[in-house]
Amino acid sequence: MNKLCIDPRNDPLWKQLVEQEETDVFHSPQWINVLGNTYDFKIQAQVLVDASNQPVAGIQYAIIDDIRGKRLSTFPFSDYCDPIVSEIEHWQSLAQPIIDEDAPFNIRILHNDILFKDERFKQVNKAKWHSINLEQDLDEIWMNLDGAARRAIRKAQKEDVRVQVTDQKEDVRKFFEFHLGIRKYKYHLVAQPYAFFENIWEEFFTKGDGFIIMAEHEGEPIGGVFFLIWQNKLYYKFNASNPDYLSLRPNDLVNWEAIQYGKQKGLRLFDFGISDWDQEGLVRYKRKYATEEKTVSFLRYSANGWEPPPHASQLGKLFPQLTDLFTDETVPDDVTEKAGDILYRFFC
Repeated sequence: MNKLCIDPRNDPLWKQLVEQEETDVFHSPQWINVLGNTYDFKIQAQVLVDASNQPVAGIQYAIIDDIRGKRLSTFPFSDYCDPIVSEIEHWQSLAQPIIDEDAPFNIRILHNDILFKDERFKQVNKAKWHSINLEQDLDEIWMNLDGAARRAIRKAQKEDVRVQVTDQKEDVRKFFEFHLGIRKYKYHLVAQPYAFFENIWEEFFTKGDGFIIMAEHEGEPIGGVFFLIWQNKLYYKFNASNPDYLSLRPNDLVNWEAIQYGKQKGLRLFDFGISDWDQEGLVRYKRKYATEEKTVSFLRYSANGWEPPPHASQLGKLFPQLTDLFTDETVPDDVTEKAGDILYRFFC
Protein backbone atom coordinates (compact mmCIF):
# COMPACT_ATOMS: atom_id res chain seq x y z
CA MET A 1 0.00 0.00 0.00
CA ASN A 2 1.07 3.55 -0.72
CA LYS A 3 -0.37 6.54 1.15
CA LEU A 4 -1.04 9.83 -0.64
CA CYS A 5 -2.15 13.25 0.58
CA ILE A 6 -4.48 14.75 -2.03
CA ASP A 7 -7.00 17.54 -2.55
CA PRO A 8 -10.37 15.73 -2.63
CA ARG A 9 -12.04 18.63 -4.42
CA ASN A 10 -10.34 17.89 -7.72
CA ASP A 11 -8.16 14.78 -7.47
CA PRO A 12 -9.54 11.91 -9.62
CA LEU A 13 -8.40 9.38 -7.02
CA TRP A 14 -10.91 10.74 -4.52
CA LYS A 15 -13.69 10.79 -7.09
CA GLN A 16 -12.92 7.19 -8.00
CA LEU A 17 -12.86 6.09 -4.34
CA VAL A 18 -16.15 7.70 -3.33
CA GLU A 19 -17.93 6.44 -6.44
CA GLN A 20 -16.73 2.84 -6.17
CA GLU A 21 -17.50 2.52 -2.45
CA GLU A 22 -20.73 2.91 -0.49
CA THR A 23 -20.42 6.55 0.55
CA ASP A 24 -22.59 9.49 1.58
CA VAL A 25 -23.19 12.93 0.17
CA PHE A 26 -20.75 14.37 2.72
CA HIS A 27 -17.92 12.47 0.99
CA SER A 28 -18.78 13.85 -2.43
CA PRO A 29 -16.46 16.30 -4.20
CA GLN A 30 -19.53 18.54 -4.64
CA TRP A 31 -20.14 18.83 -0.88
CA ILE A 32 -16.43 19.30 -0.21
CA ASN A 33 -16.42 22.12 -2.77
CA VAL A 34 -19.42 23.75 -1.08
CA LEU A 35 -17.65 23.88 2.28
CA GLY A 36 -14.30 24.86 0.79
CA ASN A 37 -15.72 27.65 -1.36
CA THR A 38 -17.93 29.02 1.42
CA TYR A 39 -15.49 29.01 4.33
CA ASP A 40 -12.06 28.77 2.67
CA PHE A 41 -10.99 25.88 4.88
CA LYS A 42 -7.77 24.02 4.14
CA ILE A 43 -9.07 20.64 2.96
CA GLN A 44 -7.07 17.46 2.45
CA ALA A 45 -7.59 13.72 2.13
CA GLN A 46 -5.37 10.79 2.97
CA VAL A 47 -5.79 7.92 0.50
CA LEU A 48 -4.33 4.42 0.39
CA VAL A 49 -3.64 3.02 -3.07
CA ASP A 50 -2.63 -0.51 -4.02
CA ALA A 51 0.20 -1.65 -6.29
CA SER A 52 -1.92 -0.75 -9.33
CA ASN A 53 -2.45 2.77 -7.98
CA GLN A 54 -6.13 2.01 -7.31
CA PRO A 55 -7.65 3.66 -4.22
CA VAL A 56 -8.76 1.27 -1.49
CA ALA A 57 -9.37 3.52 1.54
CA GLY A 58 -9.43 7.18 2.46
CA ILE A 59 -10.45 9.94 4.81
CA GLN A 60 -11.12 13.62 4.16
CA TYR A 61 -10.63 16.40 6.70
CA ALA A 62 -10.38 20.12 7.16
CA ILE A 63 -7.57 21.87 8.99
CA ILE A 64 -9.01 24.93 10.73
CA ASP A 65 -6.67 27.43 12.33
CA ASP A 66 -8.32 30.65 13.52
CA ILE A 67 -8.90 32.69 16.66
CA ARG A 68 -10.37 29.59 18.36
CA GLY A 69 -7.12 27.72 17.81
CA LYS A 70 -6.08 24.89 15.54
CA ARG A 71 -8.43 21.92 15.14
CA LEU A 72 -9.23 19.25 12.58
CA SER A 73 -12.59 17.91 11.52
CA THR A 74 -14.05 15.35 9.19
CA PHE A 75 -16.12 17.06 8.13
CA PRO A 76 -17.26 20.59 9.21
CA PHE A 77 -21.00 21.33 9.10
CA SER A 78 -21.78 17.76 8.02
CA ASP A 79 -24.21 15.41 9.74
CA TYR A 80 -21.62 12.64 9.76
CA CYS A 81 -18.65 11.54 7.65
CA ASP A 82 -17.38 8.02 8.22
CA PRO A 83 -13.85 7.12 7.15
CA ILE A 84 -13.88 5.03 3.98
CA VAL A 85 -11.97 2.11 5.45
CA SER A 86 -12.65 -1.51 6.38
CA GLU A 87 -9.44 -2.62 8.13
CA ILE A 88 -8.02 -1.25 11.37
CA GLU A 89 -4.48 -1.28 9.95
CA HIS A 90 -5.63 0.90 7.05
CA TRP A 91 -7.35 3.27 9.47
CA GLN A 92 -4.24 3.62 11.63
CA SER A 93 -2.13 4.38 8.57
CA LEU A 94 -4.59 7.00 7.29
CA ALA A 95 -5.08 8.62 10.68
CA GLN A 96 -1.41 9.01 11.56
CA PRO A 97 -0.71 12.15 9.47
CA ILE A 98 -3.82 13.73 10.99
CA ILE A 99 -2.74 12.77 14.52
CA ASP A 100 0.68 14.25 13.72
CA GLU A 101 -0.95 17.66 13.28
CA ASP A 102 -0.95 17.71 17.10
CA ALA A 103 -4.38 19.30 17.43
CA PRO A 104 -7.86 18.13 18.45
CA PHE A 105 -9.48 15.97 15.77
CA ASN A 106 -13.28 15.57 15.61
CA ILE A 107 -15.14 12.97 13.59
CA ARG A 108 -18.79 11.89 13.40
CA ILE A 109 -19.53 8.31 12.44
CA LEU A 110 -22.79 6.56 11.53
CA HIS A 111 -22.05 3.39 9.58
CA ASN A 112 -18.44 2.48 10.32
CA ASP A 113 -17.59 1.29 13.84
CA ILE A 114 -13.90 0.71 13.17
CA LEU A 115 -12.95 3.83 15.17
CA PHE A 116 -14.28 2.25 18.35
CA LYS A 117 -11.24 -0.03 18.12
CA ASP A 118 -8.94 3.02 18.33
CA GLU A 119 -8.60 3.90 22.02
CA ARG A 120 -7.20 7.32 21.18
CA PHE A 121 -10.71 8.49 20.25
CA LYS A 122 -13.35 9.12 22.91
CA GLN A 123 -17.07 9.65 22.43
CA VAL A 124 -18.05 13.20 23.40
CA ASN A 125 -21.62 13.42 22.09
CA LYS A 126 -24.23 11.57 20.07
CA ALA A 127 -27.26 12.23 17.90
CA LYS A 128 -30.17 10.33 16.37
CA TRP A 129 -30.35 9.49 12.66
CA HIS A 130 -33.41 8.31 10.75
CA SER A 131 -34.02 6.97 7.26
CA ILE A 132 -36.85 5.66 5.10
CA ASN A 133 -36.51 2.62 2.86
CA LEU A 134 -37.65 3.71 -0.61
CA GLU A 135 -37.32 0.22 -2.08
CA GLN A 136 -40.74 -0.66 -0.66
CA ASP A 137 -43.86 -0.20 -2.80
CA LEU A 138 -45.38 3.25 -2.39
CA ASP A 139 -48.57 1.78 -0.91
CA GLU A 140 -46.46 -0.16 1.59
CA ILE A 141 -44.58 3.00 2.57
CA TRP A 142 -47.90 4.82 3.05
CA MET A 143 -49.31 2.10 5.29
CA ASN A 144 -46.08 1.96 7.32
CA LEU A 145 -46.33 5.64 8.17
CA ASP A 146 -47.59 6.43 11.63
CA GLY A 147 -51.31 7.20 11.60
CA ALA A 148 -50.60 10.74 12.80
CA ALA A 149 -48.38 11.32 9.74
CA ARG A 150 -51.09 10.11 7.35
CA ARG A 151 -53.66 12.36 9.04
CA ALA A 152 -51.30 15.36 8.79
CA ILE A 153 -50.74 14.76 5.06
CA ARG A 154 -54.47 14.50 4.44
CA LYS A 155 -55.06 17.69 6.45
CA ALA A 156 -52.55 19.62 4.33
CA GLN A 157 -54.22 18.33 1.16
CA LYS A 158 -57.68 19.24 2.49
CA GLU A 159 -56.45 22.75 3.39
CA ASP A 160 -55.30 23.13 -0.24
CA VAL A 161 -51.59 23.31 0.55
CA ARG A 162 -49.74 22.92 -2.75
CA VAL A 163 -46.17 21.69 -3.21
CA GLN A 164 -43.76 22.38 -6.05
CA VAL A 165 -40.37 20.87 -6.88
CA THR A 166 -37.95 23.58 -7.99
CA ASP A 167 -34.24 24.03 -8.64
CA GLN A 168 -34.40 27.72 -9.55
CA LYS A 169 -31.94 30.10 -7.92
CA GLU A 170 -34.62 32.65 -7.01
CA ASP A 171 -36.34 29.94 -4.95
CA VAL A 172 -33.06 29.29 -3.15
CA ARG A 173 -33.18 32.90 -1.97
CA LYS A 174 -36.83 32.55 -0.90
CA PHE A 175 -35.91 29.47 1.09
CA PHE A 176 -32.95 31.24 2.67
CA GLU A 177 -35.16 34.06 3.91
CA PHE A 178 -37.42 31.51 5.64
CA HIS A 179 -34.31 29.80 7.03
CA LEU A 180 -32.90 33.07 8.33
CA GLY A 181 -36.20 33.92 10.00
CA ILE A 182 -36.53 30.56 11.75
CA ARG A 183 -32.94 30.66 12.98
CA LYS A 184 -33.32 34.23 14.21
CA TYR A 185 -36.81 34.43 15.69
CA LYS A 186 -37.36 30.85 16.91
CA TYR A 187 -33.90 29.66 17.90
CA HIS A 188 -32.08 33.01 18.36
CA LEU A 189 -29.19 31.84 16.18
CA VAL A 190 -27.50 33.34 13.15
CA ALA A 191 -27.82 31.51 9.83
CA GLN A 192 -25.24 30.04 7.50
CA PRO A 193 -24.06 32.56 4.89
CA TYR A 194 -26.29 32.84 1.85
CA ALA A 195 -23.14 31.99 -0.15
CA PHE A 196 -23.37 28.50 1.38
CA PHE A 197 -26.76 27.94 -0.27
CA GLU A 198 -25.59 29.54 -3.51
CA ASN A 199 -22.69 27.11 -3.60
CA ILE A 200 -25.05 24.18 -3.00
CA TRP A 201 -27.14 25.40 -5.92
CA GLU A 202 -24.04 25.61 -8.12
CA GLU A 203 -22.56 22.25 -7.12
CA PHE A 204 -25.76 20.18 -6.89
CA PHE A 205 -28.84 21.85 -8.34
CA THR A 206 -27.32 22.82 -11.68
CA LYS A 207 -26.23 19.19 -12.15
CA GLY A 208 -29.60 17.66 -11.33
CA ASP A 209 -28.47 16.47 -7.88
CA GLY A 210 -30.52 18.80 -5.70
CA PHE A 211 -33.84 20.59 -5.46
CA ILE A 212 -36.23 22.32 -3.10
CA ILE A 213 -39.79 21.30 -2.45
CA MET A 214 -41.70 24.50 -1.67
CA ALA A 215 -45.11 24.54 0.01
CA GLU A 216 -47.64 27.25 -0.85
CA HIS A 217 -51.06 28.22 0.45
CA GLU A 218 -53.30 30.52 -1.56
CA GLY A 219 -50.28 31.51 -3.64
CA GLU A 220 -48.15 32.38 -0.61
CA PRO A 221 -44.91 30.43 0.01
CA ILE A 222 -45.10 29.00 3.53
CA GLY A 223 -42.07 26.74 3.72
CA GLY A 224 -39.80 24.26 2.06
CA VAL A 225 -37.07 21.64 2.35
CA PHE A 226 -33.64 21.44 0.70
CA PHE A 227 -32.84 18.01 -0.75
CA LEU A 228 -29.60 16.58 -2.16
CA ILE A 229 -29.02 13.38 -4.15
CA TRP A 230 -25.97 11.14 -4.01
CA GLN A 231 -25.52 7.45 -4.89
CA ASN A 232 -29.23 6.68 -5.25
CA LYS A 233 -29.97 8.29 -1.87
CA LEU A 234 -32.14 11.31 -1.15
CA TYR A 235 -30.87 13.59 1.63
CA TYR A 236 -33.22 15.82 3.64
CA LYS A 237 -30.81 18.64 4.45
CA PHE A 238 -32.54 21.86 5.56
CA ASN A 239 -36.08 22.73 6.55
CA ALA A 240 -37.62 26.18 6.93
CA SER A 241 -41.22 27.26 7.23
CA ASN A 242 -43.50 30.09 8.27
CA PRO A 243 -44.60 29.37 11.87
CA ASP A 244 -47.96 31.04 11.22
CA TYR A 245 -48.95 28.19 8.88
CA LEU A 246 -47.68 25.15 10.76
CA SER A 247 -51.23 24.14 11.65
CA LEU A 248 -51.77 23.41 7.93
CA ARG A 249 -49.05 20.73 8.18
CA PRO A 250 -47.03 21.76 5.11
CA ASN A 251 -43.92 19.88 6.28
CA ASP A 252 -45.75 16.57 6.26
CA LEU A 253 -47.02 17.14 2.74
CA VAL A 254 -43.49 18.09 1.61
CA ASN A 255 -42.12 14.87 3.13
CA TRP A 256 -44.72 12.77 1.31
CA GLU A 257 -43.99 14.55 -1.98
CA ALA A 258 -40.26 13.92 -1.45
CA ILE A 259 -40.90 10.21 -0.85
CA GLN A 260 -42.90 9.99 -4.08
CA TYR A 261 -40.25 11.98 -5.97
CA GLY A 262 -37.53 9.67 -4.69
CA LYS A 263 -39.52 6.64 -5.82
CA GLN A 264 -40.02 8.14 -9.28
CA LYS A 265 -36.27 8.73 -9.57
CA GLY A 266 -35.47 5.15 -8.57
CA LEU A 267 -33.72 6.20 -5.35
CA ARG A 268 -33.42 3.59 -2.64
CA LEU A 269 -33.08 5.55 0.60
CA PHE A 270 -34.47 8.73 2.16
CA ASP A 271 -31.86 10.04 4.62
CA PHE A 272 -33.89 12.03 7.15
CA GLY A 273 -30.77 13.55 8.71
CA ILE A 274 -29.76 13.86 12.35
CA SER A 275 -31.47 15.23 15.43
CA ASP A 276 -29.85 16.30 18.68
CA TRP A 277 -30.19 13.58 21.30
CA ASP A 278 -32.38 15.79 23.48
CA GLN A 279 -34.65 17.04 20.65
CA GLU A 280 -37.42 14.72 21.74
CA GLY A 281 -40.12 16.46 19.66
CA LEU A 282 -38.09 16.26 16.45
CA VAL A 283 -37.15 12.63 17.11
CA ARG A 284 -40.82 11.71 17.65
CA TYR A 285 -41.73 13.52 14.45
CA LYS A 286 -39.15 11.63 12.37
CA ARG A 287 -40.14 8.31 13.92
CA LYS A 288 -43.58 8.74 12.35
CA TYR A 289 -41.90 8.28 8.94
CA ALA A 290 -38.68 6.38 9.54
CA THR A 291 -38.04 2.72 8.94
CA GLU A 292 -34.59 2.84 10.58
CA GLU A 293 -33.10 4.68 13.55
CA LYS A 294 -29.39 4.69 14.40
CA THR A 295 -26.92 6.66 16.49
CA VAL A 296 -24.36 9.12 15.15
CA SER A 297 -21.34 9.07 17.46
CA PHE A 298 -19.24 12.20 17.90
CA LEU A 299 -15.66 11.13 18.57
CA ARG A 300 -12.65 13.25 19.46
CA TYR A 301 -8.92 12.76 19.61
CA SER A 302 -7.41 15.12 22.17
CA ALA A 303 -3.80 15.78 21.32
CA ASN A 304 -1.32 15.21 24.13
CA GLY A 305 -0.24 18.50 25.63
CA TRP A 306 -2.63 20.56 23.52
CA GLU A 307 -4.14 23.55 25.25
CA PRO A 308 -6.69 26.03 23.93
CA PRO A 309 -5.48 29.56 23.19
CA PRO A 310 -5.32 31.85 26.26
CA HIS A 311 -8.27 33.87 24.96
CA ALA A 312 -10.48 30.81 24.32
CA SER A 313 -12.54 31.27 27.47
CA GLN A 314 -13.20 34.90 26.54
CA LEU A 315 -14.31 33.85 23.07
CA GLY A 316 -16.57 31.24 24.63
CA LYS A 317 -18.45 34.06 26.34
CA LEU A 318 -18.21 36.54 23.46
CA PHE A 319 -19.77 34.43 20.70
CA PRO A 320 -23.07 33.81 22.57
CA GLN A 321 -23.24 37.51 23.42
CA LEU A 322 -22.72 38.50 19.79
CA THR A 323 -25.31 35.94 18.70
CA ASP A 324 -27.85 37.37 21.18
CA LEU A 325 -27.08 40.87 19.93
CA PHE A 326 -27.47 40.13 16.23
CA THR A 327 -30.60 38.00 16.64
CA ASP A 328 -32.46 40.58 18.70
CA GLU A 329 -35.84 41.31 17.11
CA THR A 330 -34.96 44.99 16.80
CA VAL A 331 -31.97 44.22 14.57
CA PRO A 332 -32.77 44.38 10.82
CA ASP A 333 -32.68 40.99 9.09
CA ASP A 334 -30.01 42.12 6.63
CA VAL A 335 -27.71 42.90 9.58
CA THR A 336 -28.43 39.47 11.08
CA GLU A 337 -27.60 37.94 7.71
CA LYS A 338 -24.26 39.76 7.57
CA ALA A 339 -23.48 38.63 11.12
CA GLY A 340 -23.93 35.03 9.97
CA ASP A 341 -21.55 35.67 7.08
CA ILE A 342 -18.88 36.70 9.59
CA LEU A 343 -19.51 34.47 12.60
CA TYR A 344 -20.79 31.13 11.33
CA ARG A 345 -17.42 29.74 10.26
CA PHE A 346 -16.25 29.84 13.90
CA PHE A 347 -19.01 27.47 15.07
CA CYS A 348 -17.39 24.28 13.76
